[in-house]
Amino acid sequence: MKKNLTILFILLSLINVKLIGQNNNSDRTIKVDYNKTAGKLNTMFKECIGAGRANEGLRADWQQQLVMTKNECDFKYIRMHGLLSDDMAVYREDSKGNPEYNYQYIDALYDFLISIKMKPFVELGFMPNALASGNQTIFWWKGNVTPPKDYKKWEDLIRNLTQHFKERYGDEEVKTWYFEVWNEPNLTPGFWTGTQAEYFKLYEYAARGIKSVNPAYKVGGPASAGAAWVPETIDFCVKNNVPLDFISTHTYGVKQGFLDEFGTTGTVLNKDDSSVSGDVINSRQQITNSAKPKLELHYTEWSSSYTPADPVHDSYHSAAYILQKLKQVGNAANSMSYWVFTDIFEEPGPRFTPFHGGFGLLNTQGIKKPAYFSYAFLNKLGEIELQNEDTSSWATKNAKGDVQLLFWDFTNTHPGDSVNNQSYYIKDLPSKPKGNLKIQVDGLQKGKYTLEIYKVGYKVNDAYADYLALGKPSQLTREQVKKIKEKNNGALIASEKVTINANGTFSKDYKINENDVVLFNFVKQ
Repeated sequence: MKKNLTILFILLSLINVKLIGQNNNSDRTIKVDYNKTAGKLNTMFKECIGAGRANEGLRADWQQQLVMTKNECDFKYIRMHGLLSDDMAVYREDSKGNPEYNYQYIDALYDFLISIKMKPFVELGFMPNALASGNQTIFWWKGNVTPPKDYKKWEDLIRNLTQHFKERYGDEEVKTWYFEVWNEPNLTPGFWTGTQAEYFKLYEYAARGIKSVNPAYKVGGPASAGAAWVPETIDFCVKNNVPLDFISTHTYGVKQGFLDEFGTTGTVLNKDDSSVSGDVINSRQQITNSAKPKLELHYTEWSSSYTPADPVHDSYHSAAYILQKLKQVGNAANSMSYWVFTDIFEEPGPRFTPFHGGFGLLNTQGIKKPAYFSYAFLNKLGEIELQNEDTSSWATKNAKGDVQLLFWDFTNTHPGDSVNNQSYYIKDLPSKPKGNLKIQVDGLQKGKYTLEIYKVGYKVNDAYADYLALGKPSQLTREQVKKIKEKNNGALIASEKVTINANGTFSKDYKINENDVVLFNFVKQ
């Protein structure tokens, strides 16, 4: 009998230890009420998306990918480099030095964007060679980064281009666009061989050219790297009576320098919980404290990493990372433009492998990476946000009575500064359990619902894992591409019939792993 009691005591102790362990992992609860709203959902996350350069936008595969991305993620604007570079055939001079303008390539690109109900976030750069004061270039496609040889000719070009837009697309349309002067001029001599003062001069002449066509057209900058030059830009414009309608700048979530096109120096995902979002919130505060406190703030580039050779972009970790940073930003930015939508991106030259750590939400063949589904799931949210104290989720409802709950776990599993992303995120990285998440939705209308469940995580909509399982071939066959796309298409992973009784409450325990992203969609029958 004593022996049996001892065994029973041991078993009870083990059960108790297990329960305590579960409780330690199960202290996260999402509790929302259908009738307690927080107002209209802020959709700054889908206001704008990035693309590599304008000339790439003339490719059929680029356009096909953008149509799909627009349909499934609903980005409103698109921003890209190189609109004025020589591969867009915009500017030359005759034998007497008189300017000649040509917008046939831009028209083909912008007509396409307008046709799919997207708008250009017009980045004015880089310098046409015939107008440039020097020959220094950046990237494989040689964007000229020198100041103009003649600022009056620069202003005339911008005025003529803006007038062309007005004539082609109409005042009411162009009034909704944004004109951004240059890209990352604080990264010298990489993106700009001039000084800060010379950039401000470039900005002033461009702004005056735009406003001379219509004072209602929106112009801004400085499109700086690392959230720099925000107070300085505002101060310059205020002191010199130069138009400024918005601030634009950039931020990335890694350590170690800038402009690492090939990932050769290695990057490290920043362990600081406020990376990316801290920059955005600080920029908003700088604007609030300035002489122009109500300026719009557009982060026209952001991502986990600033190199197109960083495997974190291909990893399932990126999906939760994106959502975590967007949630942290809150209302601080008017737009957060992810850099970029596709790996059809040739800054370091054409890439030779299907997964190489490219910036894109899609790879070159149009395979959807985990990051793509962050935006596709966000686009499934309803128009009205519900009050929600959980910091890693959104809860919404739509006019039909459906409820959406998008939740995730972001766990930065990167081992630290001694290991580069380039050697860490190329591995098979299984996710560990994070315990049970308790979900409760109150105030639901009585009746029958279908609960649709979507997910992205380790080996779920995780195209890189499938590529890894194939042995990382340097080229994918047509059949391999087809199979990877079919497996990573964002389809439902489960569907349940739910009956809500008179008390109007739905509750569920959900086991969640590190860096899982899950969408519950309650569809009223």
